[in-house]
Amino acid sequence: MSFILSQLYVFLFQTGKSWIEESFFRRECVKFIPSSWDQHRCCCGRLMGEHSWQESFPPISLYPSPEQGMEEWSMEAHTKATSTNAYGIIDFQDTATRVCRAKYVRVAVDSKPEALLQLMLREWQMERPKLLLTVHGGSENFILPPKVKQAFSKGLITAAISTGAWIFTDGINTGVSKYVGEAVKLFGGHDLRKRNTIGITPWGMIDNNLDLIGRDVFRPYQPLGNPLSKRTCLNGFHSHFLLVDDGTLGKPGCQQGLRRKLEKQIQLLKIHPRLNQGVPVLCVVVEGSAAIVSTVLDYVSNAPPVPVFVFEGSGKAADLFAFLHKQTCTTNNLPLDADIEEDFLGRIGDVFGVERTEAAHLYTLLQQCMDHRQSITIFDSEADEQMATDAAILTAVLKGTKASPSEQLSMALAWDRDDIAQKDILVYGQHWQVGSLEQAMLDSLVMDRVSFVKLLIDNGMTMSRFLTVDRLEELYNSPQGQTQRFLQHLVEDAKQTSLPTGYRLSLIDMGLVIEYLIGGAYRSTYTRKNFRAAYSRIHRRYSSDSFINQRRGMSLKKSRSLQDLHFFRTAQPYKSKFLCDTFLVESLDFCRTTLLPCTFNSNDLFVWAVLQQRQQMALFLWQHGEEALARAIVGCKLYRSMAFEVRQSNMDDNVAERFQSYSLEFGQLAVDVLDCAFQQNEQMAMKLLTSEMEAWSHFTCLQLAVSSCHRPFVSHSCTQTLLTDLWTGPLNMRKNSFMKIILSLLLPPAILFLEFKSKAEMCHVPQSHEAMLFGLESVKSLPVPEGSVQMFLSWITRLYDFYTAPVVKFWFHTMSYLGFLMLFSYVILVKMEDQPSVQEWLVILYIVSTAVEKTREVLMSEPRKLRQKLKVWFSEYWNKSDFVAILLFLVGLSMRCHADPYRTGGHVAYSLDIIFWFIRVLDLLAVNQHAGPYLTMITKMTSNMFFIVVMMAIVLLSFGVSRQAILSPDHDPSWSLARDIVFQPYWMIFGEVYAGEHEPCSDESCPPESFLAPLLQAVYMFFQYIIMVNILIAFFNNIYFDMASISNKLWKYNRYRYIRTYQERPWLPPPLILLSHVALAVRKLYLGLEDRKRLYEFEEKCVELYLHEKNEDLHSTPINRIRATAERFMCGMVGEVSEKVNVIQDSLSELDGQLGQLQDLSVLAVDTLTLLSASDSRQQEEARLAQCRHVLPATRHILPHSWTLPHRGDESQPSFPSRYSSHWRKPPLPTRWACVPRERPDGYCRSLSSSMEKIAFSGGPLSPTKGSFPSLEETTDKECLSDRRGLRNDASLWCSKSQGKTPCTTLMSRVITLSCIRILQVISMERNNLMRLAHSIPFTPVSILGEEVSVYFLEEVCSKAEPESSSVSSWSSRVQSAMLKPLSSEEGSLDGGLRQGSRMLCTWAEQDVLQPGQIYVVKAFKPEVIRAWQRYFHGSTALQLCLREIQQQRAAQKMMQVFNQIKPKDMHHSPRFLDVCLVLRHSNGQWLTIERNLIGNFRKYNNNTGEEIAPCCSLEDTLLAFSHWTYEYSRREMLVLDIQGVGEELTDPTVVMADDQSRGEVLFGPDNLGDVAINGFLQKHSCNLCCHRLGLKGQKCHTFL
Repeated sequence: MSFILSQLYVFLFQTGKSWIEESFFRRECVKFIPSSWDQHRCCCGRLMGEHSWQESFPPISLYPSPEQGMEEWSMEAHTKATSTNAYGIIDFQDTATRVCRAKYVRVAVDSKPEALLQLMLREWQMERPKLLLTVHGGSENFILPPKVKQAFSKGLITAAISTGAWIFTDGINTGVSKYVGEAVKLFGGHDLRKRNTIGITPWGMIDNNLDLIGRDVFRPYQPLGNPLSKRTCLNGFHSHFLLVDDGTLGKPGCQQGLRRKLEKQIQLLKIHPRLNQGVPVLCVVVEGSAAIVSTVLDYVSNAPPVPVFVFEGSGKAADLFAFLHKQTCTTNNLPLDADIEEDFLGRIGDVFGVERTEAAHLYTLLQQCMDHRQSITIFDSEADEQMATDAAILTAVLKGTKASPSEQLSMALAWDRDDIAQKDILVYGQHWQVGSLEQAMLDSLVMDRVSFVKLLIDNGMTMSRFLTVDRLEELYNSPQGQTQRFLQHLVEDAKQTSLPTGYRLSLIDMGLVIEYLIGGAYRSTYTRKNFRAAYSRIHRRYSSDSFINQRRGMSLKKSRSLQDLHFFRTAQPYKSKFLCDTFLVESLDFCRTTLLPCTFNSNDLFVWAVLQQRQQMALFLWQHGEEALARAIVGCKLYRSMAFEVRQSNMDDNVAERFQSYSLEFGQLAVDVLDCAFQQNEQMAMKLLTSEMEAWSHFTCLQLAVSSCHRPFVSHSCTQTLLTDLWTGPLNMRKNSFMKIILSLLLPPAILFLEFKSKAEMCHVPQSHEAMLFGLESVKSLPVPEGSVQMFLSWITRLYDFYTAPVVKFWFHTMSYLGFLMLFSYVILVKMEDQPSVQEWLVILYIVSTAVEKTREVLMSEPRKLRQKLKVWFSEYWNKSDFVAILLFLVGLSMRCHADPYRTGGHVAYSLDIIFWFIRVLDLLAVNQHAGPYLTMITKMTSNMFFIVVMMAIVLLSFGVSRQAILSPDHDPSWSLARDIVFQPYWMIFGEVYAGEHEPCSDESCPPESFLAPLLQAVYMFFQYIIMVNILIAFFNNIYFDMASISNKLWKYNRYRYIRTYQERPWLPPPLILLSHVALAVRKLYLGLEDRKRLYEFEEKCVELYLHEKNEDLHSTPINRIRATAERFMCGMVGEVSEKVNVIQDSLSELDGQLGQLQDLSVLAVDTLTLLSASDSRQQEEARLAQCRHVLPATRHILPHSWTLPHRGDESQPSFPSRYSSHWRKPPLPTRWACVPRERPDGYCRSLSSSMEKIAFSGGPLSPTKGSFPSLEETTDKECLSDRRGLRNDASLWCSKSQGKTPCTTLMSRVITLSCIRILQVISMERNNLMRLAHSIPFTPVSILGEEVSVYFLEEVCSKAEPESSSVSSWSSRVQSAMLKPLSSEEGSLDGGLRQGSRMLCTWAEQDVLQPGQIYVVKAFKPEVIRAWQRYFHGSTALQLCLREIQQQRAAQKMMQVFNQIKPKDMHHSPRFLDVCLVLRHSNGQWLTIERNLIGNFRKYNNNTGEEIAPCCSLEDTLLAFSHWTYEYSRREMLVLDIQGVGEELTDPTVVMADDQSRGEVLFGPDNLGDVAINGFLQKHSCNLCCHRLGLKGQKCHTFL
């Protein structure tokens, strides 16, 4: 028995397996094969005890015999596949801020990719991917640069979310997978179904994988692994995991094969059900080991190739790809130069840590990858003009897949990325296949891609050419789930029948739905007879052409006329693929142009969008085409009717509310456009309301608004002005109009004295066809009328205009109707004779003529069917009342013609009938503005009190029945019971309590239960009189106050009905109205073609103006308006204050200059005396040197450089005052700064300082071929230099002749003294400038926008003493003010090793010291740098550092000017360094440097340690040669390095000076590495062609001493 139960359990268990267990398996090692490196561990990575021995026995010995040999372990031979035992949901425990759960399953490495895809789409319910981003990179932890990390994280997730992409990673919590998880955390959504990040991870590499074992379980997982273990944890921000099992433990890489198979299987999916394009795949490479090279090669060499997107700057393999890609780009895939190849091989070995042979193999693989370089995209996040990362990723997908333009457009359409389509696909010169754009438009409409529809329309797509019958029907039959079912329900309601399964909606069905929703007399174009006939003929032609094509074949002739091609491109139905024959194209052309009565336009698409509930598409289509006002009203009506249908069908209330909100939105659009048009032109706006529109059932906008119950539209001032003009007609009356009209009706000659409107004032008012004919006939009959005849015609016209005015008709009919009521009252009040009296005959004639008029109204109404005509007519309450009154009168008349008792019945019918005719007077009162709202309130109260009256009737019957039963228990059956039940309880409601009947009988005859009657009456009176009546009163009170607030709008809305009624009614009242039926008038506003065109242009202009104002309102928030007002106010104040500020600053600057001159003179005197006191010792020393040294030629450098003289003197003779000597002493360079590289620009160039010294280059440069270069000297005058050079030359020649005599020594001492005095003068002035600059307090201007700063700038000035001398750099005597506003940029940080940078916008500058509107880069030294140098610069350390930064950029700038002058002419490039200024921030007293922000592709050519790039263009050769030139030009004492910038605009150099020349003094900032940098340059620099052209020797041959 137990055996049977166990077998039954096994059977039930096996049959109860889930689909996952039946489809996926796990791998377990079943044979122990010792590993070569650990005999106790199997080759699978497990110990012996961790194996399952169900299939085999454990080994006897762990050491195999030599005869057996070592068996090689393999998955196929030594593992067993069993059903998976691990799937369910992981709950990650370390994500406290967010709920992170992921679905997972353990699968075998040989699982079928089809089953995996079915698992993800069906079991896991993942959305179908539109793009697959497979991320490869380093599996170990590595550090990404901040900007690369930002670009990768944001770009990857943005691209995935915007396109609906899947992301494949390794799923572990290290390496690039960890960065993907962090990107999901920062930029991903909280919805699990939208976070389609799939980790494909080896099961054996997962730490704590035993915790995940379980079938369909919910497992908590703690991603904290053992740091000593080789296994890793899962990343908690992935949404799904495929745990690949190959039977091993702790061995990575088994998932790659299955991952690649799954990627290929996903490629076979369609990107969208409507599109034939497969899902594109993109490989994203970040960092990566050597294995990534083979992976990339496999992707790009595949057919079709998989594009690869490489993030440059992420390290290792990614940087190698980037470097080789750029090198092959410049060499056009030619082999690299030998030296570059050698360096690259060394770099490969260093990056991957491999030997030379392996590096060569990897280099070969990289070259093979470059053979497919068009599929590889390198993304440099630090480039200036680089596009957004997500856009770059999608562009790489488009370009790398080698897809056609139509396929690329399909991909962009599926992603809903119109920016990609506009930038890369829909470009000028793109070749498109016939019909591809039309297909794209159809797909865009079906997929509800509003932006793509707009893009295609902007590129020339027109709806009249695009829309056909088949395309419209396909749009209506596009599967949309709930929307499609609701549309079918509407068709069933419109056709009053049920639709079969799979029914295809036709345009005729849609016409019925439109008529059903709009209601009234509206007739759709799709349901008219001519369209139905043409529609049936087209379908017959299609069917016959299909049969012909089946017999003739479906081959398309190659020779086709241009007209056929044009039609084939624009009018071919989408699904009729067999319509490719020329004969069939001509047939379709005939159908389109001849059979169809009209062409389709944007109105048809607008109605489709509304019926398909696509609000955004409908709003977009509303803006295009003509009759925008009518479209807005139609949209309002359709949505309102759809909301009503939803409520009637008891569907979801949210759907009804959504429809109602859509209706209100379109209604507001109509009101806003009408208001805009009314403000522009009142006459044209009223023409918009009354012009007949053929596309909308020949309705006017006003008729559509009334049929839509759009009360705000009808209540608008424009509509009411038009209604007033319609009401008064040609009469021009303002006051006492009714008195004048009544008097004119009673005395017709008074009509001639009334005032009438001119024809121009009546141009917007619809005229009857009768009036138009009357005017035309009068003109034709008398082309040149005489005076009397013309006067007679004028009188006739006045009479006609008077009697046809609606207000005159109203009073005429009202007076006639009041007379009729008087006659009717007289008839029923006097004795009725056998034969009708004259009065009765008049009443009969009046009512019969009224009945004929009502019949005419029904027959002449616009609906085509009688049933629909009656339905529309009976929708009016007063028509129902008139029908009952006429019918009752006719019944009474027929009974009155017979003898008694029928005559008495006829009299009773007359008596009851007159009630309806008297009530009809209320309708006449509705015309009045004061009485009309009350009538509306009464109607509302009457219609809304139904349920309260029902409740009161229930209470009344409950009391009446019980009371009657108690008081009369023995009553016989009769109809009086019903009267007794209701009669007395009803009157009790109004206060009649029948107190005398409380004791109706004596004690003997009363029933025993009669005492209950008073008790029941008390309860009844309490509920009925106290509760129910007061509820009814409160209900009426509430209605009154609600209606009182909108009564004016309601009256304005109802006013249209009265005016239209009397406008269409004949002017003669009954019974004379029969005479007016002979000539019926139809009032329409007839417009010619030109008038209609002008009207449409006016409407389009109003729509554009409205949209423009709406956009401005969206952008002009209250905060922005307040800010703009404040700016205008402040600008007015600043204009006045700035003038005063300039005057004060000019005075202060002049005073400061005078004080500076005095300080210069005093310091110069002190320095001169100090120099003269030491002249004797210096003269002796110079004389001794002149005698012992070989006499040099005149071109040699005899004296030390003038700009270094103050620093080369003896320490006992300082060149600076003692109080400043410590400020210029160079500190020992700390280790932390010695290794800090120069600031590396993040996307933009860095602003490094320029010279602070007054540096000039003396003398003209010598020819570089002679091997000598002029020295750098600080002078003030060219003439002084030439004089000094002449003295020096003369002294040298004379000394060479005299051989150390006294005149030589004396002359040399004089030369030295004159030169030193000149140099000391310059140095002293400069030192005082620095002192004043460091201690000055600038003037503070008025703040406008941003932060206030003061700007100090260098300017070129000439020496006053020697005007012909060369210009020198001097600080301007005026300090200018500016306003800088910080900019928040997403392009990365500008911080470097020593300084922090930020971008700022100049909003205002004094005297154009900065350019307003220009972006600048502002930099400040980091706090730790300032602290490190504080002991050397006591006081303002930041100021001293900034001055030295400016000093070195100014020095480099001066040397670049000389270099551009002496270089050969065929070296076309003329680089230049930016100007740098000093800035004082007033908010915190911080000293900064500022320079212009550069935009472009930033390049760095060498750094401050001497390393340089391999040049690939002439500009790079020139800049590297410039560094070499500066070293030779300065007599190997100074070197300009760290050259970088954008093109020929350079910035941020480093001027390096030898340690023995600087003598421990800080000359060029803290990044001057001295001998270390010079040695590095001499060892690493390779002379190029420019170096040879400048006569420079190869630096690798030099030995630095």
